[in-house]
Amino acid sequence: MMRSLFSGVSGLQNHQTRMDVIGNNIANINTTGFKRNRVNFQDILYQQLQGAARPTEDLGGVNPKEVGLGMSIASIDTIHIQGSFQTTGVGTDLAISGTGFFVLDDAGRQLFTRAGAFSIDEEGVLVNPANGMKVQGWMARNIAGTQVVDVSRQVEELVIPVGAKDPARATTTVNFACNLDKRIPEIPEGASELQIRQGTWSTSIEVFDSFGEEHILQVEFTRVPGTNNSWNAQVIVDPENEAPTNTAIGFGEEAPAAGGPTVFTVNFSNDGTLLSAEDGAGNLSGAAGEVLMNVAFDVQGATPGEDGAPTRQEFALRLGQVGGYTSSITQYAEQSSSKAVVQDGYTMGYLDNFKIDSSGVITGIFSNGNTRMLGQVAIASFPNQGGLEKAGDNTFRVSNNSGPANIGPSGIAGKGEIVAGALEMSNVDMADQFTDMIVTQRGFQANSRTIQTADQLLQELLTLKR
Repeated sequence: MMRSLFSGVSGLQNHQTRMDVIGNNIANINTTGFKRNRVNFQDILYQQLQGAARPTEDLGGVNPKEVGLGMSIASIDTIHIQGSFQTTGVGTDLAISGTGFFVLDDAGRQLFTRAGAFSIDEEGVLVNPANGMKVQGWMARNIAGTQVVDVSRQVEELVIPVGAKDPARATTTVNFACNLDKRIPEIPEGASELQIRQGTWSTSIEVFDSFGEEHILQVEFTRVPGTNNSWNAQVIVDPENEAPTNTAIGFGEEAPAAGGPTVFTVNFSNDGTLLSAEDGAGNLSGAAGEVLMNVAFDVQGATPGEDGAPTRQEFALRLGQVGGYTSSITQYAEQSSSKAVVQDGYTMGYLDNFKIDSSGVITGIFSNGNTRMLGQVAIASFPNQGGLEKAGDNTFRVSNNSGPANIGPSGIAGKGEIVAGALEMSNVDMADQFTDMIVTQRGFQANSRTIQTADQLLQELLTLKR
């Protein structure tokens, strides 16, 4: 009789635990990145009244007689299925599409979360604003002038220095890939101003000195008299500047000295592609490969050299590949153009904004139009993510059965991709939870009836004497 009482009590206690779990799931139905829990029951010990018997020649086998002693909780599982995405438009809000967790640093303790409602603190550190935990990843390093993220290093805090300066960069290369119209006539002797204008193709582009100050590079092309496929090109930096810049051009490793030639000749093949170039001193470019013309000019306002001469700045005027046409200067019977002229210098700028792509790379956008990689958000995965322990604040921590964290960039080794400007919603299904609530309530009621009935039977035993 007492067995039924204790079985009923175990049913009440464990159904109450299941109800506690359901209540917690429903309470977190709108919690960002929350993963619901599920309770599994199992029966426990049995009291054997009679053991099993083997069949004999005269009788068949006899099954055991056992009375159960109640039930217990087998497990409380965390269900790590994907939650729906809610678009927020906030650049620091991140969600993971697939497997993985964001890595957080809690005063030296490493925690993991699916809730990506992050922001930037006063020092530019990417944090969880609810508790100040710092988002982990890798900051970019400048290697040979290129920003590189080394994901083999230990993770660190991510700093996005909004308002930080981007230093100016002097122009080192100008890619000159214009087309010269084959139909432009040569300029005759004693030509009028109109004839000179019609026979000249002029193009210009902005270049920058080491201070980030803007200069105008102007190149004027005129056909070499008496030729079909040769053009003279005059190069001038800041043609309208009052102070002369002493522009000079030439081949070779040394910067062209002030007072040197400013005109070079470009020769084309009959198929319209670049054949060669010749500087004002008669030096020819190679018969193959890339054609680079050195250009130098005086930088106004710079400290003069030891000899008192103005500081010279040099850059390469890239005409393209011999025989090339995709990114080379050409001569076709089409309108002259300079759409493909680009240069690599820029003025100083400030970090105005940033964006995070699907691989977690943080790219800074500067006011000078420059973009630069700042860092990359790390993603952690586990051999058994169901073995993680919940640590509160929407976080998990490593347990003995979760396995170690495998931290790396997103999209690699089974890790999901990052979605910026969105948050992952809770994966709690209200209809499913309400159904479980009804089933749990009925189980609780049934076990309470077991206790009541067992109590009535005991009461009957006590009244037998009367």
